Amino acid sequence: MSVGQERDKAAASRARENVFAGIDIDRMSERREDRLWIEELEAAGDTRFLVLDSEGNAFVMAHAEEPQWMSPTMRSERFGDIPATFLGLANGSAWFTLVVDEAQASLYISLCGARRMSLREAGLILPAFEAGLFAYAKGITHWQRQIRFCSQCGAPTLVVASGHRVQCTNPDGPHMHFPRTDAAIIVIVEHGDACLLGRQRGWPTGRYSTLAGFIEPGESLEDAVRREVREESGVEVLHATYHSSQPWPLPASLMVGFTATAKSRDIRLRDEELEDARWFTVDDIVQGMQAGTLAVPPPLSVSYRLIEHWLALRGVDLGSLV
Repeated sequence: MSVGQERDKAAASRARENVFAGIDIDRMSERREDRLWIEELEAAGDTRFLVLDSEGNAFVMAHAEEPQWMSPTMRSERFGDIPATFLGLANGSAWFTLVVDEAQASLYISLCGARRMSLREAGLILPAFEAGLFAYAKGITHWQRQIRFCSQCGAPTLVVASGHRVQCTNPDGPHMHFPRTDAAIIVIVEHGDACLLGRQRGWPTGRYSTLAGFIEPGESLEDAVRREVREESGVEVLHATYHSSQPWPLPASLMVGFTATAKSRDIRLRDEELEDARWFTVDDIVQGMQAGTLAVPPPLSVSYRLIEHWLALRGVDLGSLV
């Protein structure tokens, strides 16, 4: 295998290791407006509906760590008046999601004996496909709830295209709205044999993480890395390299992960966002985690993957420390 092939393989592996990322689903965007086709899928025996409550929690089996899928029969008999959003085709089945109000949620729980699960919990427990589908469903339904009125004219909106577009109802000129994602960078900065980690006020004792922040208008990803690191820690970044990305619909973000190299180790905390920032060597991390005085983010976050990757390049398995 060539160097280029090895590099591509490693990059693909990093992305698929991120929680919620890499699900193999055909979103079939070209057929979302084919209402007859969508209705046929909704009625197909092997179709499954992922049910979410109004807070974005999913329903899972009471005594098993897997979603409590709603069948097409139950949906048509008990919940047929709730519009469903088409997610795509995978594993020989069609996948949809629908959102129930509290009364409907209580009915569903009584019918199935289900329990609720948050996306954060699901990311740590559910298999990759189910967790990724949940993140997809939560993201698209959150956007639908946030755009009930047109941002340009104030008219009420109507969800179309099987849940993937919203159209305002202004008869003088309806505006079309598309799902949005708020991009943010997250970065592990290194200088020599150490990496830069920070902690926010209110975090659990000893918790440190990589630095992160939202991208501003007119800013490239690399520019955002340099600005965020400088604003939060005063550290100057020389250059940044893409690592991987992660859907983060909590509520509507995409985390774009980078590794970066600092000009020096001079830290000057410039705002109140970080309580502390410091440079950690491999030994600092290993000894701190073994002693219980240092904690890193859970595997749910791409921050964990960035730290894991940085340590792995230096021969340390983060999984053996947590």
